[in-house]
Amino acid sequence: MTRTGKTYDGEVAVRSDGLPSWLAPVERAVRTVTPEQLSYFLPPANGVGRQSAVLILFGDGPDGPELLLMERASSLRSHAGQPSFPGGALDPEDGDPATVGPLRAALREAEEETGLDPAGVQIFAVLPRLYIPVSGFVVTPVLGWWRDRTPVGVVDPAETARVFTVPVADLTDPANRVTAAYPSGNLGPAFTVESALVWGFTAGVIDRILHFAGWERPWDRARQVPLDWRA
Repeated sequence: MTRTGKTYDGEVAVRSDGLPSWLAPVERAVRTVTPEQLSYFLPPANGVGRQSAVLILFGDGPDGPELLLMERASSLRSHAGQPSFPGGALDPEDGDPATVGPLRAALREAEEETGLDPAGVQIFAVLPRLYIPVSGFVVTPVLGWWRDRTPVGVVDPAETARVFTVPVADLTDPANRVTAAYPSGNLGPAFTVESALVWGFTAGVIDRILHFAGWERPWDRARQVPLDWRA
């Protein structure tokens, strides 16, 4: 969440035209999915929570469809070393949190954290807002198609350890699917991909997208790993 003082002022309309055919199941699923189908944690009714957004960016890779992820720097006080979608809190300059604000914030943060060019991203859907109790963020997941790819990488090492893509085929591979065992005793979906354990909010959203898009394959939910798992 490097602050550059920059506000993305390009196109922020939601458009589904021209998407590749393999994205059709995702685009159809997000039209009707409800917040309760995505997470147990929903925004508080009293409006408490800091508005934020993440960019869930799909692209065509050498091994088929893929997702863009990043790994937060190990020196950060919050979510250190955790893989995540690019994203962060809305700035006042992003605009109305109920309309264009999350779209602009998702693109701005993705540019600041990964160096991608937002002009090459087509936003095709927005999921219902979700809540992260541990941080108090109310998160709007913004779904994009990486129509015109540009190079990506670490912009600020103090914020980001690495930027990487994960083939959807690896995310759906039962061999890469595990259940994360939290110190609290809670359990949640997780993925062992690209030498990383993807868990928490990011894994939960990916898990639900795979499920409702019809991409999920049967996997062993009894296979548990701790959060300090390493490849």
